[in-house]
Amino acid sequence: MNSPIPAAGNGHRPVLTVAALSKAFSSLCVLENINLQVHRGETICLLGPSGSGKSTLLRCINWLEKPDSGQVYLNGERIGVTTGGVLMGDREMSAIRTRIGMVFQHFALWPHLTVLQNIMAAPVYVQRRPKAQARAEAESLLASVGLSEKRDAFPAKLSGGQKQRVGIARALAMRPELLLFDEPTSALDPELVGEVLVVIRRLAHDGMTMVVVTHEMDFAREAANRIVFLDRGRVVETARPDTFFVAPATERARQFLQRYENSSARPARRDRPQSFA
Repeated sequence: MNSPIPAAGNGHRPVLTVAALSKAFSSLCVLENINLQVHRGETICLLGPSGSGKSTLLRCINWLEKPDSGQVYLNGERIGVTTGGVLMGDREMSAIRTRIGMVFQHFALWPHLTVLQNIMAAPVYVQRRPKAQARAEAESLLASVGLSEKRDAFPAKLSGGQKQRVGIARALAMRPELLLFDEPTSALDPELVGEVLVVIRRLAHDGMTMVVVTHEMDFAREAANRIVFLDRGRVVETARPDTFFVAPATERARQFLQRYENSSARPARRDRPQSFA
């Protein structure tokens, strides 16, 4: 069915709806019958062991991977398939993706552009916004992630944490309706993780609609509105953080959390660095 999804009883559609989504690579089923809704201002953290399908789910949401079955809707509009049931072309998909920001594990900055140019590029060349407007917004975003002094630097001169903060600013410059994070701290040295998490935590506090794949349990406990726990390509449990981390409903979630607790004897919390106000 290709018609827009109806509004909820309160008159508001979810920002994101994933309905009966499945994905396999050859004979390996990576996602099976995934159902998920994300409402405006929510932060959803996807948790689960490595290989559980979390990153593939993000890539299916914006159709970087084509689902084998199921539907994905952004504010009631189906992604990837037109109202006539035809697969969207590159131009249509590009237009959809400008509405969904994505922050990757490995930064994906353009090495030949300065920090400011990286942030301005998509608003100017994809969204056709005036350069002066894009520059002013890029400078404001750099200030918000604590990197105003790096505006003219090239990515090679940045630390991993700085690169990831630039990646977040670049995604925000598109004014997305939904922001996806694919393990944004997994490629960082431990001492750099906190400076990225403080930015994401502020976005959650400010009401950005986000889906975050993460292994940072303290962050998920504090920043998420809901936890979605995946294992072997299925949603095993969905709960508020205060319930999930204290009294998970399933044995599989209890096992996962126990293994995390057993392996997380860290000398100090690393997700509370200085503020970038």
